[in-house]
Amino acid sequence: MQNVTRLCQTKSIVTVNGQFPGPRIIAREGDRLLIKVVNHVQYNVTIHWHGIRQLRSGWADGPAYVTQCPIQTGQSYVYNFTITGQRGTLFWHAHISWLRATLYGPIVILPKRHASYPFPQPFKEFPIVFGEWWKADTETIINQAMATGGAPNISDAFTINGLPGPSYNCSAKETFKLKVKPGKTYLLRLVNAALNDELFFRVANHTLTVVEADAVYVKPFKTDIVLITPGQTTNVLLKAKSKTPNAKFAMSARPYATGPATFDNTTTIGILEYKKSASASSSNNMNIPLLKAKLPQFNDSTYAMKFNQKIRSLATRKFPVKVPKKVDRRFFFTVGLGILPCSKNQTCQGPNNIRPAAGINNVSFVQPNTALLQAHFFNRSKGVYTTNFPTNPPFKFNYTGTPPKNIMLDSGTKLVSLNYNTSVELVLQDTSILGAESHPLHLHGFNFFVLAQGIGNFDPKRDPAKFNLVDPAERNTVGVPSGGWVAIRFLADNPGVWFMHCHLEVHTSWGLKMAWVVNDGKGPKQKLMPPPADLPKC
Repeated sequence: MQNVTRLCQTKSIVTVNGQFPGPRIIAREGDRLLIKVVNHVQYNVTIHWHGIRQLRSGWADGPAYVTQCPIQTGQSYVYNFTITGQRGTLFWHAHISWLRATLYGPIVILPKRHASYPFPQPFKEFPIVFGEWWKADTETIINQAMATGGAPNISDAFTINGLPGPSYNCSAKETFKLKVKPGKTYLLRLVNAALNDELFFRVANHTLTVVEADAVYVKPFKTDIVLITPGQTTNVLLKAKSKTPNAKFAMSARPYATGPATFDNTTTIGILEYKKSASASSSNNMNIPLLKAKLPQFNDSTYAMKFNQKIRSLATRKFPVKVPKKVDRRFFFTVGLGILPCSKNQTCQGPNNIRPAAGINNVSFVQPNTALLQAHFFNRSKGVYTTNFPTNPPFKFNYTGTPPKNIMLDSGTKLVSLNYNTSVELVLQDTSILGAESHPLHLHGFNFFVLAQGIGNFDPKRDPAKFNLVDPAERNTVGVPSGGWVAIRFLADNPGVWFMHCHLEVHTSWGLKMAWVVNDGKGPKQKLMPPPADLPKC
């Protein structure tokens, strides 16, 4: 625990090595990482290496009660994995309850030695990690919300590299500053580590060039504004102006929010400053104006859709797109909100003893009290999980139109079982139950290809004609459009149990999650390794 002061209030937060945000991990493609995590706090802890493929090393993936029991107070666990065929920006974060509010940091994977970027070599690189800050204790907030069946309190600020910036009370001193030299090009490694908010980001009077998303190179494109959901990473090039301007420039981020609920409608600001040449006097530095960055309306879903459609894979000989051309299994998943009855030990705020919940295909996922991967590996799934997760919603309705009368969800620990090397096509459909909303869905253990997205209900007859099989974006987290759908494909070439969930933490808490069991293949390199000896016990 570490005392940290923000917004004029000091609170004790969970940190790694006393640092907030946590330390940056720098590695190279092909490196093996050994990360010892020792738990000195009163909470159970796990760490997830978000976006790392974890080929055959599912024991190191980190989601609590999915691939491991949490590390208990006074215990430790060594995360042991190799970064295979990946380079770029990812991040690590806690993967239990809401601890990732303060437990997160960037992962920078450099290309192999003597390999270059497929874009101009930047002069310098900087991580820009967006976070979300509560004055109150986040564990108390979510625990109270789960107990009362109410919605958890919204955050008080957003942060850039842990700093809220000048738009918040007494935070002018806590502002991230980026100092640049005229004419130089900088690589900004953007990470959205916020809990519950997608973000628009803009640097005043500067154009950004997007070159990578979720640690996969993309066809470079210029944009003034970047949209980034929780769980996503985006690398952008920023070219400094050739002459030192007589201004400072706001680097601003604020939410893209589509749901019916209240949200933290504040703006975090960092400052881009030009380094003065030796001849320029430093006396006039105080009265240099700060130019503001104009951002889209908070609910501008048209802008969001247009931005996401610009992200395309490089699809070159050196960086090919391995999108599965044939499909073995097709799934149609509705994602969205609903209601559940309150349990006996809850004192529910809601009417008729019901509480808001969330689910996929009408199933609100129940977290087991033992780890799914162990149950799978040792053939002890009985009483822990079933593999009858529905392939389609239990009944058809106008998903993005008038909701059905009955919006009660089922609950259970249901998984989909896949044979090794199955190619999967999955359509994720938002619903308007309790309000349409954009849901950033994250799949562990794989990258998937984003074939198409659209507004309204997916049409299985007409929409597949629009699927891009040439240069689709390859990602680990995708925003399911508000009141719309997205189609993805992935190859189940990684044996294990792989979590898939909404990366808005409130929805994950409410049950918008499920898991895929990928069975071992025949060959020796197609099997999950046995668990490490220090795997935590429940």
